[in-house]
Amino acid sequence: MDPPLLGLYFMAMHLGANIMRRRRFLATSAGVLAAPAIARGESRTTLKLIPEGDLPILDPVFTTATVVRNHGYFVFDTLYGMDAEYRIQPQMVQGHTVEDDGKRWILTLRPGLMFHDNTPVLARDCVASIRRYCARDSFGQALMDATEELSALDDRRIQFRLKRPFPLLPNVLGKASTPMPCIMPERLALTDPNKQVTEMVGSGPFRFVTGERVPGSRVVYQRFDGYVPRADGPATFTAGPKRAHFERVEWHVIPDASTAVSALVNGEVDWVQIPAPDLLPVIRGNAKLATMRLEPGGALAIMRFNHLYPPFDNPAIRRALLWGVDQAEFQTAVFGDDKTLWADGVGYFSPGTPMANKGGMEPLLGKRDLDRVKRDLAAAGYKNEKVVMLGGSDYPSIHPQALVGAELLRKVGMNVDLQTADWGTTVQRRGSRKPPSEGGWNIFYSNITGVNNFDPAGHLGLRGNGDGAWFGWPKSPEIEALRLRWIYAESLAERQRICEDLQVQAFRDVPYIPLGAQYFPCAYSKSIGAPRIGFVQCYDVARV
Repeated sequence: MDPPLLGLYFMAMHLGANIMRRRRFLATSAGVLAAPAIARGESRTTLKLIPEGDLPILDPVFTTATVVRNHGYFVFDTLYGMDAEYRIQPQMVQGHTVEDDGKRWILTLRPGLMFHDNTPVLARDCVASIRRYCARDSFGQALMDATEELSALDDRRIQFRLKRPFPLLPNVLGKASTPMPCIMPERLALTDPNKQVTEMVGSGPFRFVTGERVPGSRVVYQRFDGYVPRADGPATFTAGPKRAHFERVEWHVIPDASTAVSALVNGEVDWVQIPAPDLLPVIRGNAKLATMRLEPGGALAIMRFNHLYPPFDNPAIRRALLWGVDQAEFQTAVFGDDKTLWADGVGYFSPGTPMANKGGMEPLLGKRDLDRVKRDLAAAGYKNEKVVMLGGSDYPSIHPQALVGAELLRKVGMNVDLQTADWGTTVQRRGSRKPPSEGGWNIFYSNITGVNNFDPAGHLGLRGNGDGAWFGWPKSPEIEALRLRWIYAESLAERQRICEDLQVQAFRDVPYIPLGAQYFPCAYSKSIGAPRIGFVQCYDVARV
Protein backbone atom coordinates (compact mmCIF):
# COMPACT_ATOMS: atom_id res chain seq x y z
CA MET A 1 0.00 0.00 0.00
CA ASP A 2 1.54 3.34 -1.06
CA PRO A 3 1.82 6.19 1.51
CA PRO A 4 -1.17 8.28 0.26
CA LEU A 5 -3.50 5.28 0.33
CA LEU A 6 -2.05 4.23 3.67
CA GLY A 7 -2.98 7.64 5.06
CA LEU A 8 -6.49 7.29 3.72
CA TYR A 9 -6.70 3.83 5.20
CA PHE A 10 -5.77 5.01 8.70
CA MET A 11 -8.16 7.98 8.53
CA ALA A 12 -10.98 5.68 7.49
CA MET A 13 -10.09 3.25 10.28
CA HIS A 14 -10.11 6.11 12.79
CA LEU A 15 -13.55 7.24 11.64
CA GLY A 16 -14.85 3.68 11.70
CA ALA A 17 -13.45 3.15 15.19
CA ASN A 18 -15.35 6.19 16.45
CA ILE A 19 -18.56 4.82 14.98
CA MET A 20 -18.00 1.40 16.51
CA ARG A 21 -17.32 2.96 19.91
CA ARG A 22 -20.64 4.80 19.72
CA ARG A 23 -22.46 1.64 18.75
CA ARG A 24 -20.93 -0.29 21.64
CA PHE A 25 -21.58 2.67 23.94
CA LEU A 26 -25.32 2.50 23.42
CA ALA A 27 -25.57 -1.23 22.99
CA THR A 28 -25.58 -1.71 26.74
CA SER A 29 -27.57 0.04 29.46
CA ALA A 30 -24.29 0.97 31.13
CA GLY A 31 -23.49 3.09 28.12
CA VAL A 32 -26.69 5.12 28.32
CA LEU A 33 -25.61 8.00 30.51
CA ALA A 34 -27.40 11.14 31.57
CA ALA A 35 -26.48 14.48 30.05
CA PRO A 36 -25.37 16.13 33.29
CA ALA A 37 -26.27 19.71 32.39
CA ILE A 38 -29.91 18.90 31.59
CA ALA A 39 -32.62 18.36 34.19
CA ARG A 40 -35.20 15.63 33.76
CA GLY A 41 -37.37 16.18 30.68
CA GLU A 42 -40.99 15.34 29.82
CA SER A 43 -42.37 18.51 31.37
CA ARG A 44 -45.82 19.57 30.22
CA THR A 45 -44.67 23.16 29.90
CA THR A 46 -41.09 22.83 28.60
CA LEU A 47 -39.77 21.23 25.43
CA LYS A 48 -36.06 20.35 25.30
CA LEU A 49 -34.29 20.09 21.97
CA ILE A 50 -30.73 19.30 20.87
CA PRO A 51 -30.19 21.37 17.69
CA GLU A 52 -27.74 20.74 14.85
CA GLY A 53 -25.20 23.01 16.52
CA ASP A 54 -24.64 26.16 18.51
CA LEU A 55 -26.33 29.42 17.58
CA PRO A 56 -23.37 31.57 16.43
CA ILE A 57 -25.39 34.57 15.20
CA LEU A 58 -28.84 35.83 16.18
CA ASP A 59 -29.72 37.86 13.08
CA PRO A 60 -31.46 35.54 10.54
CA VAL A 61 -30.88 38.04 7.71
CA PHE A 62 -27.13 38.29 8.31
CA THR A 63 -26.14 34.68 7.58
CA THR A 64 -27.06 31.64 5.49
CA ALA A 65 -26.46 29.23 8.42
CA THR A 66 -29.49 26.94 8.73
CA VAL A 67 -29.34 26.87 12.53
CA VAL A 68 -29.85 30.65 12.49
CA ARG A 69 -32.73 30.29 10.02
CA ASN A 70 -34.35 27.77 12.39
CA HIS A 71 -33.91 30.16 15.31
CA GLY A 72 -35.42 32.92 13.18
CA TYR A 73 -38.66 31.00 12.69
CA PHE A 74 -39.10 30.76 16.46
CA VAL A 75 -38.77 34.52 16.96
CA PHE A 76 -39.96 36.10 13.73
CA ASP A 77 -42.83 35.66 11.30
CA THR A 78 -42.89 36.15 7.53
CA LEU A 79 -45.34 37.83 5.18
CA TYR A 80 -45.82 34.57 3.27
CA GLY A 81 -45.11 30.91 4.03
CA MET A 82 -44.51 27.72 2.06
CA ASP A 83 -46.79 24.68 2.26
CA ALA A 84 -45.97 21.00 1.82
CA GLU A 85 -46.56 21.25 -1.94
CA TYR A 86 -43.97 24.06 -2.17
CA ARG A 87 -46.69 26.62 -2.85
CA ILE A 88 -46.47 30.09 -1.35
CA GLN A 89 -49.35 30.98 0.99
CA PRO A 90 -50.30 34.19 2.86
CA GLN A 91 -48.91 34.25 6.41
CA MET A 92 -48.69 37.70 8.03
CA VAL A 93 -50.56 39.15 5.07
CA GLN A 94 -54.31 38.76 4.85
CA GLY A 95 -53.98 38.84 1.08
CA HIS A 96 -52.80 40.93 -1.85
CA THR A 97 -54.08 42.55 -5.03
CA VAL A 98 -52.25 42.94 -8.35
CA GLU A 99 -53.00 45.83 -10.69
CA ASP A 100 -51.56 47.74 -13.65
CA ASP A 101 -50.71 44.61 -15.67
CA GLY A 102 -48.71 43.11 -12.80
CA LYS A 103 -46.74 46.26 -11.98
CA ARG A 104 -48.59 47.30 -8.80
CA TRP A 105 -48.96 44.98 -5.81
CA ILE A 106 -50.75 45.91 -2.60
CA LEU A 107 -50.21 43.58 0.38
CA THR A 108 -52.60 43.91 3.33
CA LEU A 109 -51.52 42.76 6.80
CA ARG A 110 -53.73 40.62 9.01
CA PRO A 111 -55.23 42.54 11.94
CA GLY A 112 -53.88 41.99 15.45
CA LEU A 113 -50.21 41.36 14.63
CA MET A 114 -47.95 42.35 17.54
CA PHE A 115 -44.22 42.51 18.18
CA HIS A 116 -42.74 41.06 21.36
CA ASP A 117 -42.34 44.55 22.80
CA ASN A 118 -46.16 44.85 22.60
CA THR A 119 -46.14 47.35 19.74
CA PRO A 120 -48.29 46.64 16.66
CA VAL A 121 -46.77 45.38 13.44
CA LEU A 122 -47.19 48.19 10.92
CA ALA A 123 -46.66 48.41 7.18
CA ARG A 124 -43.64 50.67 7.68
CA ASP A 125 -41.98 47.94 9.78
CA CYS A 126 -42.49 45.56 6.88
CA VAL A 127 -41.12 48.00 4.32
CA ALA A 128 -37.91 48.51 6.30
CA SER A 129 -37.61 44.74 6.93
CA ILE A 130 -38.08 43.92 3.24
CA ARG A 131 -35.40 46.42 2.24
CA ARG A 132 -32.88 45.05 4.73
CA TYR A 133 -33.54 41.42 3.83
CA CYS A 134 -33.43 42.07 0.08
CA ALA A 135 -30.06 43.80 0.44
CA ARG A 136 -28.55 40.46 1.57
CA ASP A 137 -30.55 37.95 -0.49
CA SER A 138 -29.93 37.38 -4.21
CA PHE A 139 -33.62 36.66 -4.94
CA GLY A 140 -34.51 39.79 -2.99
CA GLN A 141 -31.98 41.82 -4.94
CA ALA A 142 -33.70 40.78 -8.17
CA LEU A 143 -37.02 42.03 -6.74
CA MET A 144 -35.48 45.34 -5.71
CA ASP A 145 -33.96 45.74 -9.18
CA ALA A 146 -37.49 45.46 -10.58
CA THR A 147 -39.02 47.83 -7.99
CA GLU A 148 -39.70 51.47 -8.73
CA GLU A 149 -41.17 52.23 -5.31
CA LEU A 150 -41.75 50.31 -2.06
CA SER A 151 -43.89 52.18 0.46
CA ALA A 152 -46.44 51.96 3.27
CA LEU A 153 -49.82 53.27 2.09
CA ASP A 154 -51.14 53.20 5.67
CA ASP A 155 -50.66 51.08 8.81
CA ARG A 156 -51.76 47.84 7.15
CA ARG A 157 -51.02 48.19 3.42
CA ILE A 158 -47.65 47.72 1.69
CA GLN A 159 -47.27 48.86 -1.91
CA PHE A 160 -44.83 47.69 -4.58
CA ARG A 161 -44.75 49.75 -7.78
CA LEU A 162 -42.65 47.78 -10.26
CA LYS A 163 -40.71 48.70 -13.38
CA ARG A 164 -41.81 45.40 -14.90
CA PRO A 165 -44.01 42.50 -13.74
CA PHE A 166 -42.43 40.23 -11.13
CA PRO A 167 -44.70 37.15 -10.84
CA LEU A 168 -42.67 35.57 -8.02
CA LEU A 169 -42.92 38.53 -5.62
CA PRO A 170 -44.65 36.42 -2.89
CA ASN A 171 -41.95 33.75 -3.30
CA VAL A 172 -39.25 36.29 -2.43
CA LEU A 173 -41.10 37.22 0.78
CA GLY A 174 -42.06 33.67 1.74
CA LYS A 175 -39.16 31.44 0.74
CA ALA A 176 -38.04 28.98 3.41
CA SER A 177 -34.37 29.06 2.39
CA THR A 178 -31.65 31.19 3.93
CA PRO A 179 -31.45 34.05 4.66
CA MET A 180 -34.89 34.30 6.26
CA PRO A 181 -37.33 36.99 5.00
CA CYS A 182 -38.22 37.96 8.56
CA ILE A 183 -40.23 40.97 9.70
CA MET A 184 -38.80 43.04 12.57
CA PRO A 185 -39.60 46.49 14.01
CA GLU A 186 -38.59 49.42 11.82
CA ARG A 187 -36.07 50.67 14.41
CA LEU A 188 -34.17 47.37 14.09
CA ALA A 189 -34.75 46.89 10.37
CA LEU A 190 -33.07 50.24 9.68
CA THR A 191 -29.79 48.70 10.89
CA ASP A 192 -27.13 48.60 8.17
CA PRO A 193 -27.57 45.23 6.37
CA ASN A 194 -23.83 44.66 6.81
CA LYS A 195 -24.12 44.88 10.60
CA GLN A 196 -25.80 42.30 12.81
CA VAL A 197 -29.02 42.96 14.68
CA THR A 198 -28.51 41.58 18.20
CA GLU A 199 -31.73 42.71 19.89
CA MET A 200 -34.28 40.01 19.18
CA VAL A 201 -37.77 41.55 18.89
CA GLY A 202 -39.97 39.63 16.50
CA SER A 203 -43.63 38.87 15.99
CA GLY A 204 -43.36 35.08 15.97
CA PRO A 205 -44.78 32.47 18.35
CA PHE A 206 -41.79 32.57 20.74
CA ARG A 207 -39.75 35.30 22.44
CA PHE A 208 -35.99 34.99 22.67
CA VAL A 209 -34.90 34.96 26.33
CA THR A 210 -31.68 36.96 26.17
CA GLY A 211 -30.68 36.53 29.82
CA GLU A 212 -30.70 32.72 29.65
CA ARG A 213 -28.55 32.29 26.58
CA VAL A 214 -25.26 30.51 27.29
CA PRO A 215 -23.14 30.52 24.11
CA GLY A 216 -22.05 27.02 23.21
CA SER A 217 -24.50 25.47 25.66
CA ARG A 218 -28.08 26.76 25.81
CA VAL A 219 -30.68 28.91 24.04
CA VAL A 220 -34.11 29.56 25.58
CA TYR A 221 -37.42 30.71 24.07
CA GLN A 222 -40.65 31.67 25.87
CA ARG A 223 -44.10 31.47 24.31
CA PHE A 224 -45.41 34.87 23.17
CA ASP A 225 -49.01 35.01 24.31
CA GLY A 226 -49.65 38.03 22.08
CA TYR A 227 -49.10 35.98 18.92
CA VAL A 228 -52.23 35.56 16.78
CA PRO A 229 -52.01 32.46 14.54
CA ARG A 230 -53.64 32.41 11.14
CA ALA A 231 -57.20 31.18 11.31
CA ASP A 232 -56.99 29.17 8.09
CA GLY A 233 -54.74 27.05 5.93
CA PRO A 234 -52.84 23.79 6.51
CA ALA A 235 -50.32 23.88 9.35
CA THR A 236 -47.36 22.63 7.36
CA PHE A 237 -43.81 23.65 6.47
CA THR A 238 -43.78 27.42 7.21
CA ALA A 239 -47.42 28.06 6.29
CA GLY A 240 -50.75 28.07 8.12
CA PRO A 241 -51.59 28.40 11.82
CA LYS A 242 -48.59 28.33 14.17
CA ARG A 243 -49.80 27.34 17.65
CA ALA A 244 -47.23 27.20 20.44
CA HIS A 245 -48.40 24.69 23.05
CA PHE A 246 -45.25 24.70 25.19
CA GLU A 247 -44.61 27.70 27.41
CA ARG A 248 -40.87 27.28 27.05
CA VAL A 249 -38.42 25.72 24.57
CA GLU A 250 -34.80 25.03 25.50
CA TRP A 251 -32.04 24.29 23.01
CA HIS A 252 -29.24 22.30 24.62
CA VAL A 253 -26.05 22.16 22.53
CA ILE A 254 -24.42 18.73 22.89
CA PRO A 255 -21.80 18.08 20.19
CA ASP A 256 -21.09 14.48 21.24
CA ALA A 257 -23.45 12.17 19.33
CA SER A 258 -23.57 9.45 21.98
CA THR A 259 -24.34 11.87 24.79
CA ALA A 260 -27.10 13.49 22.73
CA VAL A 261 -28.83 10.19 22.01
CA SER A 262 -28.34 9.07 25.60
CA ALA A 263 -30.17 12.19 26.76
CA LEU A 264 -33.07 11.33 24.44
CA VAL A 265 -33.18 7.68 25.51
CA ASN A 266 -33.17 8.70 29.19
CA GLY A 267 -35.97 11.25 28.72
CA GLU A 268 -33.77 14.26 29.53
CA VAL A 269 -34.56 15.84 26.16
CA ASP A 270 -37.52 15.46 23.83
CA TRP A 271 -35.94 15.93 20.42
CA VAL A 272 -32.56 15.46 18.70
CA GLN A 273 -32.41 17.30 15.40
CA ILE A 274 -29.66 15.24 13.71
CA PRO A 275 -28.72 12.00 15.46
CA ALA A 276 -25.65 10.21 14.13
CA PRO A 277 -26.71 7.71 11.42
CA ASP A 278 -25.04 4.77 13.14
CA LEU A 279 -27.13 5.40 16.29
CA LEU A 280 -30.49 5.28 14.48
CA PRO A 281 -30.99 1.52 15.20
CA VAL A 282 -30.82 2.27 18.92
CA ILE A 283 -33.47 4.96 18.58
CA ARG A 284 -35.71 2.90 16.32
CA GLY A 285 -35.51 0.00 18.73
CA ASN A 286 -36.97 2.11 21.55
CA ALA A 287 -40.79 1.98 21.68
CA LYS A 288 -40.97 5.46 23.22
CA LEU A 289 -39.04 7.14 20.41
CA ALA A 290 -39.66 7.86 16.74
CA THR A 291 -37.69 9.17 13.77
CA MET A 292 -38.91 11.40 10.95
CA ARG A 293 -37.41 13.03 7.87
CA LEU A 294 -38.30 16.69 8.33
CA GLU A 295 -36.93 18.22 5.16
CA PRO A 296 -38.42 16.61 2.02
CA GLY A 297 -35.60 17.78 -0.22
CA GLY A 298 -32.89 16.50 2.10
CA ALA A 299 -29.44 17.98 1.58
CA LEU A 300 -27.30 17.89 -1.54
CA ALA A 301 -23.77 16.54 -1.05
CA ILE A 302 -21.27 18.37 -3.23
CA MET A 303 -17.66 18.43 -4.39
CA ARG A 304 -17.03 22.17 -4.77
CA PHE A 305 -14.25 23.55 -6.99
CA ASN A 306 -12.19 26.70 -6.67
CA HIS A 307 -12.55 28.32 -10.10
CA LEU A 308 -9.81 30.90 -9.52
CA TYR A 309 -6.73 28.66 -9.78
CA PRO A 310 -5.42 25.68 -11.79
CA PRO A 311 -6.34 23.02 -12.39
CA PHE A 312 -10.06 23.71 -11.85
CA ASP A 313 -10.08 27.10 -13.52
CA ASN A 314 -10.31 24.91 -16.65
CA PRO A 315 -13.93 23.73 -17.24
CA ALA A 316 -12.75 20.78 -19.34
CA ILE A 317 -10.88 19.39 -16.31
CA ARG A 318 -13.96 19.85 -14.13
CA ARG A 319 -16.13 18.08 -16.74
CA ALA A 320 -13.66 15.22 -17.08
CA LEU A 321 -14.21 14.15 -13.47
CA LEU A 322 -17.97 13.71 -13.95
CA TRP A 323 -17.43 10.36 -15.67
CA GLY A 324 -15.59 9.04 -12.61
CA VAL A 325 -18.16 9.89 -9.95
CA ASP A 326 -20.40 7.16 -8.51
CA GLN A 327 -22.83 8.94 -6.18
CA ALA A 328 -23.76 5.67 -4.47
CA GLU A 329 -20.12 5.10 -3.53
CA PHE A 330 -19.93 8.50 -1.85
CA GLN A 331 -23.16 8.00 0.07
CA THR A 332 -22.58 4.45 1.21
CA ALA A 333 -19.33 5.72 2.75
CA VAL A 334 -21.51 7.87 5.01
CA PHE A 335 -24.70 5.88 5.53
CA GLY A 336 -24.04 2.32 4.43
CA ASP A 337 -26.70 0.58 2.38
CA ASP A 338 -29.74 2.18 4.06
CA LYS A 339 -31.41 3.82 1.04
CA THR A 340 -33.88 5.64 3.29
CA LEU A 341 -30.97 7.93 4.20
CA TRP A 342 -29.60 8.77 0.75
CA ALA A 343 -30.33 8.85 -2.96
CA ASP A 344 -28.22 8.78 -6.11
CA GLY A 345 -29.11 9.87 -9.63
CA VAL A 346 -29.30 13.42 -8.29
CA GLY A 347 -28.65 16.62 -10.26
CA TYR A 348 -28.47 20.27 -9.25
CA PHE A 349 -31.99 20.53 -7.76
CA SER A 350 -33.40 18.70 -4.73
CA PRO A 351 -34.95 15.40 -5.89
CA GLY A 352 -38.72 15.19 -5.73
CA THR A 353 -39.18 18.96 -5.94
CA PRO A 354 -40.78 20.74 -8.93
CA MET A 355 -37.54 21.89 -10.61
CA ALA A 356 -35.68 18.54 -10.40
CA ASN A 357 -34.90 17.07 -13.82
CA LYS A 358 -32.47 14.80 -15.68
CA GLY A 359 -31.00 17.38 -18.05
CA GLY A 360 -27.29 16.86 -18.76
CA MET A 361 -26.97 13.94 -16.32
CA GLU A 362 -25.61 11.32 -18.74
CA PRO A 363 -22.17 11.18 -17.03
CA LEU A 364 -23.63 10.59 -13.57
CA LEU A 365 -26.28 8.13 -14.73
CA GLY A 366 -23.95 6.10 -16.94
CA LYS A 367 -21.27 3.59 -16.00
CA ARG A 368 -18.20 4.98 -14.28
CA ASP A 369 -15.31 5.14 -16.74
CA LEU A 370 -11.96 5.93 -15.13
CA ASP A 371 -10.01 5.35 -18.34
CA ARG A 372 -12.11 7.99 -20.05
CA VAL A 373 -11.45 10.38 -17.18
CA LYS A 374 -7.69 9.88 -17.60
CA ARG A 375 -7.89 10.50 -21.36
CA ASP A 376 -10.08 13.60 -20.90
CA LEU A 377 -7.75 15.02 -18.24
CA ALA A 378 -4.78 14.59 -20.55
CA ALA A 379 -6.66 16.18 -23.46
CA ALA A 380 -7.68 19.09 -21.24
CA GLY A 381 -4.05 19.77 -20.38
CA TYR A 382 -3.81 18.64 -16.74
CA LYS A 383 -0.15 19.19 -15.76
CA ASN A 384 0.01 17.31 -12.47
CA GLU A 385 -0.86 20.44 -10.48
CA LYS A 386 -1.36 19.71 -6.81
CA VAL A 387 -5.02 19.51 -5.76
CA VAL A 388 -5.43 20.82 -2.22
CA MET A 389 -8.57 19.13 -0.91
CA LEU A 390 -10.30 20.10 2.36
CA GLY A 391 -12.21 17.53 4.42
CA GLY A 392 -13.90 18.37 7.73
CA SER A 393 -12.44 15.73 10.04
CA ASP A 394 -15.15 16.01 12.70
CA TYR A 395 -18.18 16.15 10.37
CA PRO A 396 -19.49 12.57 10.00
CA SER A 397 -21.43 13.23 6.78
CA ILE A 398 -18.59 15.11 5.04
CA HIS A 399 -15.27 13.53 6.03
CA PRO A 400 -16.02 10.08 4.50
CA GLN A 401 -16.90 11.79 1.21
CA ALA A 402 -13.54 13.58 1.21
CA LEU A 403 -11.83 10.20 1.63
CA VAL A 404 -13.74 8.72 -1.31
CA GLY A 405 -13.08 11.81 -3.43
CA ALA A 406 -9.35 11.79 -2.69
CA GLU A 407 -9.10 8.12 -3.65
CA LEU A 408 -11.03 8.75 -6.90
CA LEU A 409 -8.79 11.63 -7.98
CA ARG A 410 -5.67 9.63 -7.21
CA LYS A 411 -6.97 6.71 -9.28
CA VAL A 412 -7.30 8.95 -12.33
CA GLY A 413 -3.77 10.32 -11.86
CA MET A 414 -4.31 13.62 -10.06
CA ASN A 415 -1.82 14.90 -7.49
CA VAL A 416 -3.99 15.09 -4.35
CA ASP A 417 -3.09 16.74 -1.06
CA LEU A 418 -5.96 15.93 1.34
CA GLN A 419 -5.77 18.31 4.31
CA THR A 420 -8.12 17.51 7.18
CA ALA A 421 -9.10 19.86 9.99
CA ASP A 422 -12.15 20.41 12.15
CA TRP A 423 -15.22 21.79 10.38
CA GLY A 424 -14.91 25.26 11.90
CA THR A 425 -11.38 25.62 10.53
CA THR A 426 -12.48 24.25 7.16
CA VAL A 427 -15.35 26.78 6.96
CA GLN A 428 -12.93 29.63 7.64
CA ARG A 429 -10.38 28.40 5.13
CA ARG A 430 -12.85 27.91 2.28
CA GLY A 431 -13.44 31.67 2.35
CA SER A 432 -9.80 32.30 1.43
CA ARG A 433 -9.06 33.48 -2.11
CA LYS A 434 -5.32 32.93 -1.71
CA PRO A 435 -3.58 30.44 -4.01
CA PRO A 436 -3.73 26.84 -2.75
CA SER A 437 0.02 26.94 -2.05
CA GLU A 438 -0.51 29.93 0.28
CA GLY A 439 -3.34 28.61 2.44
CA GLY A 440 -6.08 28.49 -0.16
CA TRP A 441 -7.72 25.39 -1.61
CA ASN A 442 -8.88 23.60 -4.78
CA ILE A 443 -11.76 21.41 -3.55
CA PHE A 444 -13.96 21.26 -0.48
CA TYR A 445 -16.93 19.06 0.37
CA SER A 446 -20.19 20.20 1.88
CA ASN A 447 -23.89 19.44 2.22
CA ILE A 448 -26.12 22.26 1.01
CA THR A 449 -29.57 22.22 2.59
CA GLY A 450 -32.35 20.95 0.34
CA VAL A 451 -34.76 23.83 0.81
CA ASN A 452 -32.07 26.17 -0.54
CA ASN A 453 -31.87 24.06 -3.70
CA PHE A 454 -35.53 23.95 -4.75
CA ASP A 455 -35.00 26.52 -7.48
CA PRO A 456 -32.36 28.81 -9.04
CA ALA A 457 -33.39 31.82 -6.96
CA GLY A 458 -32.01 30.63 -3.63
CA HIS A 459 -29.48 28.06 -4.81
CA LEU A 460 -26.14 29.16 -3.30
CA GLY A 461 -24.06 26.71 -5.30
CA LEU A 462 -25.71 27.39 -8.64
CA ARG A 463 -24.62 30.94 -9.32
CA GLY A 464 -22.15 32.09 -11.93
CA ASN A 465 -21.62 35.67 -10.79
CA GLY A 466 -17.88 35.42 -10.17
CA ASP A 467 -16.72 37.49 -7.21
CA GLY A 468 -20.29 37.69 -5.92
CA ALA A 469 -20.77 33.91 -5.98
CA TRP A 470 -20.50 31.44 -3.10
CA PHE A 471 -17.06 30.08 -2.14
CA GLY A 472 -15.41 28.83 -5.34
CA TRP A 473 -16.43 31.96 -7.26
CA PRO A 474 -17.53 30.43 -10.59
CA LYS A 475 -18.25 32.78 -13.46
CA SER A 476 -20.89 31.78 -16.02
CA PRO A 477 -22.89 34.43 -17.90
CA GLU A 478 -25.02 31.60 -19.32
CA ILE A 479 -26.08 30.37 -15.86
CA GLU A 480 -26.85 33.91 -14.74
CA ALA A 481 -28.94 34.63 -17.86
CA LEU A 482 -30.98 31.45 -17.38
CA ARG A 483 -31.50 32.26 -13.70
CA LEU A 484 -32.87 35.69 -14.63
CA ARG A 485 -35.17 34.13 -17.23
CA TRP A 486 -36.47 31.76 -14.55
CA ILE A 487 -37.23 34.62 -12.16
CA TYR A 488 -39.37 36.40 -14.76
CA ALA A 489 -41.05 33.29 -16.20
CA GLU A 490 -44.84 33.40 -15.92
CA SER A 491 -45.75 29.72 -15.58
CA LEU A 492 -44.55 26.62 -13.76
CA ALA A 493 -44.10 24.77 -17.06
CA GLU A 494 -41.87 27.53 -18.40
CA ARG A 495 -39.79 27.60 -15.21
CA GLN A 496 -39.33 23.83 -15.39
CA ARG A 497 -38.12 24.05 -19.00
CA ILE A 498 -35.65 26.76 -18.02
CA CYS A 499 -34.36 24.64 -15.12
CA GLU A 500 -33.67 21.76 -17.49
CA ASP A 501 -31.66 24.11 -19.73
CA LEU A 502 -29.94 25.53 -16.65
CA GLN A 503 -28.92 22.08 -15.42
CA VAL A 504 -27.54 21.18 -18.86
CA GLN A 505 -25.48 24.37 -18.72
CA ALA A 506 -24.36 23.59 -15.17
CA PHE A 507 -22.99 20.24 -16.32
CA ARG A 508 -20.99 22.15 -18.96
CA ASP A 509 -19.64 24.69 -16.48
CA VAL A 510 -19.55 22.35 -13.42
CA PRO A 511 -19.62 24.85 -10.52
CA TYR A 512 -19.57 21.69 -8.38
CA ILE A 513 -20.21 17.97 -8.81
CA PRO A 514 -23.42 16.66 -7.17
CA LEU A 515 -22.60 13.64 -5.00
CA GLY A 516 -26.16 12.59 -4.12
CA ALA A 517 -28.91 13.55 -1.71
CA GLN A 518 -28.79 12.95 2.05
CA TYR A 519 -31.84 12.61 4.27
CA PHE A 520 -31.09 13.21 7.93
CA PRO A 521 -34.02 12.13 10.10
CA CYS A 522 -34.67 13.78 13.42
CA ALA A 523 -35.41 11.71 16.51
CA TYR A 524 -38.03 12.62 19.11
CA SER A 525 -40.09 11.31 21.98
CA LYS A 526 -43.54 10.09 20.97
CA SER A 527 -44.82 11.98 24.00
CA ILE A 528 -44.69 15.25 22.03
CA GLY A 529 -46.42 14.02 18.88
CA ALA A 530 -45.03 14.36 15.36
CA PRO A 531 -43.47 17.68 14.31
CA ARG A 532 -44.42 19.50 11.10
CA ILE A 533 -42.23 18.92 8.04
CA GLY A 534 -39.69 21.42 6.77
CA PHE A 535 -37.15 21.90 9.55
CA VAL A 536 -37.12 22.28 13.33
CA GLN A 537 -40.25 24.21 14.29
CA CYS A 538 -41.95 23.81 17.66
CA TYR A 539 -45.36 25.34 17.01
CA ASP A 540 -47.52 22.24 16.66
CA VAL A 541 -45.92 19.78 19.06
CA ALA A 542 -47.53 19.25 22.48
CA ARG A 543 -47.17 16.77 25.31
CA VAL A 544 -49.60 13.91 24.70
